[in-house]
Amino acid sequence: MSWHTGRLAGFDIESSGLNVEVDRIVTACVVGCGGGDPIDSTTWLADPGIEIPAEATAVHGISTEKARADGRPASEVVEEIVHALVEAVTDGTPIVVMNAPYDFTLLDREARRYGVTPLTDLVGDELRVIDPRVMDKAVDPYRRGRRTLTDLCAHYGLRLDAAHTADADALAACRVAQALAERCPQLRGTALDELHAVQQQWAAQQATSYAAYLARTPGREHEAPSVRADWPLVPHQTRRSS
Repeated sequence: MSWHTGRLAGFDIESSGLNVEVDRIVTACVVGCGGGDPIDSTTWLADPGIEIPAEATAVHGISTEKARADGRPASEVVEEIVHALVEAVTDGTPIVVMNAPYDFTLLDREARRYGVTPLTDLVGDELRVIDPRVMDKAVDPYRRGRRTLTDLCAHYGLRLDAAHTADADALAACRVAQALAERCPQLRGTALDELHAVQQQWAAQQATSYAAYLARTPGREHEAPSVRADWPLVPHQTRRSS
């Protein structure tokens, strides 16, 4: 049986910004789907303890006021997210994350911020990740246009309602991963352990290519050194000062 016909755990975070070293989780979702069982979704709304910038609110719809009124303490939310992912990993379920280094690194830093044992410290080498962004670029590298989750859903003929809400995006990432496997024998025929390893190689190659593109693009040369090749997260001990 191919991995794409079994149970998948979609994971998505909506946050206060794009800097994984300093920004905070606002909403998150872990959704189980596939494998012949019903969809099972858990969502969280956190009070991040900081002001949520208007730019972030415009993306996910959560204001500082709403987070403070309805959100739970961030430390509790982070601990519960980690626990939910540990359960999935323990069950042998791959975690599907669009642009995995963002979500996993942000969760790692939040865990350390609140004294929660980070996911990778708990599951070690047992973590298996499916990243639709990395896989799509690997199997169709020359397709023109953007490759956001919304773009990938459109390309693979999938419906995405309420984009940039954690529950919708987590489920959509799973659907894109399934669609990729259906279209690409290379993906569906690769065992999960091997697929995780080869995505690390693909991600490094893609980062190298993107850094080279920035380096030769007038006005963007300074961005090239900031491109990281780490996947599925940026290790804590090698992070840059913010």
